[in-house]
Amino acid sequence: AGEAAAGLHGANRLGGNSLSDLLVFGRRAGLAAAAHAKQVGTPNIADAQVDEATREMLEPFERGNGDSPYDVHRDLQETMQNYVGIFRSEEDLKQGLSEIQGLKERAAKVHVDGSRLFNPGWHLARDLKSLLTVSEAVALSALERKESRGAHSRIDFPQYDEQWSKLNNLISRDGEAMRLSHASITEMPDELKHIVEAKA
Repeated sequence: AGEAAAGLHGANRLGGNSLSDLLVFGRRAGLAAAAHAKQVGTPNIADAQVDEATREMLEPFERGNGDSPYDVHRDLQETMQNYVGIFRSEEDLKQGLSEIQGLKERAAKVHVDGSRLFNPGWHLARDLKSLLTVSEAVALSALERKESRGAHSRIDFPQYDEQWSKLNNLISRDGEAMRLSHASITEMPDELKHIVEAKA
């Protein structure tokens, strides 16, 4: 929870620097979640929803054929490395998004062997949906952000663009598709500006 949405270290956070984020914001997120849970009742989930979720979870065992989840996962890793890596371009990002669409179709038809007892292949089959969702969101945001900043390097837009220091990309679900929008970044409070300016 601590580093899920933001961090203190900017666009090029080094490995290990996230410890402060994890501790501070993880605690804040946990306290906020606990306070929220005390204010809301237990949700009502219809039996039909439970049955549908169970059916969907067991489908990979029932398919007679289909890709292995390991093959789809490997191909997703290669796609992200090749097209959405450190150095990005519009052409590569569009190719990456096209590949991700194909991988989503394959992931929906994966087959797993074995039983439900300690079956990492089955776990991966379930994880693929989330992995593909995040991969698509990253590629869409990188395509939209026509500048270079921190670890986001667009070889077709190598310069820093001041307008992007005032905007965040937001990805939301629109049916089965993803919708990209922008939100203005909240201006830094005066008490924080004072600290930043004093250290400059």
